[in-house]
Amino acid sequence: MNIDWWTLGFQTVNVVILIWLLQRFFWRPVAAMIAQRQVSARAVMTDAQAQRDKAALALADVEKTRAGFAKERDSVLAAAHAEADKAAAASLDATKQDAAALEAAAKASIAKEQAAAEKIWRDRASHLAIEMAQHLAARLDSAVVRAAFLEWLVKAIRALPESTRQAALAKEVVLDAVSGTPLDPADLEHIREVIGKAFAGHPQIDFKTDPALIEGLELHSPHLTVTNSWQADLGKFLENLTHDPRR
Repeated sequence: MNIDWWTLGFQTVNVVILIWLLQRFFWRPVAAMIAQRQVSARAVMTDAQAQRDKAALALADVEKTRAGFAKERDSVLAAAHAEADKAAAASLDATKQDAAALEAAAKASIAKEQAAAEKIWRDRASHLAIEMAQHLAARLDSAVVRAAFLEWLVKAIRALPESTRQAALAKEVVLDAVSGTPLDPADLEHIREVIGKAFAGHPQIDFKTDPALIEGLELHSPHLTVTNSWQADLGKFLENLTHDPRR
């Protein structure tokens, strides 16, 4: 076996150069990189531990805050329950008041409608009564009817207080003698004289006509009213007819 020492020597030199090159340009940078990575890893682990400690502290704060929230929640719930009870009581009172107001409004509305219905009924009854009275008056002797109403007027005047009769005789007072139908001019002086005797004086009298009286003879002045007509009698009759004894 022959050994080529030159070739072996060259190969040995190549191996040494390769090892030197690897150590120079590969192993040292890799070792430095590994060392740097280790340092970075230690720093990351240190930061991670710090973050874990910080997280533990934060978790403790959260637990503490949660406990505070639970206590505050109980307080808020208790306050809410109390406020709800108060609001319910106020709502109940308001409902009662509204119900009372509605009841009062309903009663007022019913009373108003009842009054309106009664007024319509009274008006219809009044119109019917007036028509009946006018029809009956047309069948009676006008002279006899007027004489009767004049007699009733005299009685009503004599029933007045003395002070009222004396006040009607004042110069500034003018009495309106109102009849339901026009009076005969020939009867005016007789009526004036009869009324004057009833007052025991000479009152100033103006004669007027108001068909609404139907029949009758009334006296009117700013301070005196003597009703004496079928209209007045019908009014009293209707008032008694529509009077509610429960009121």
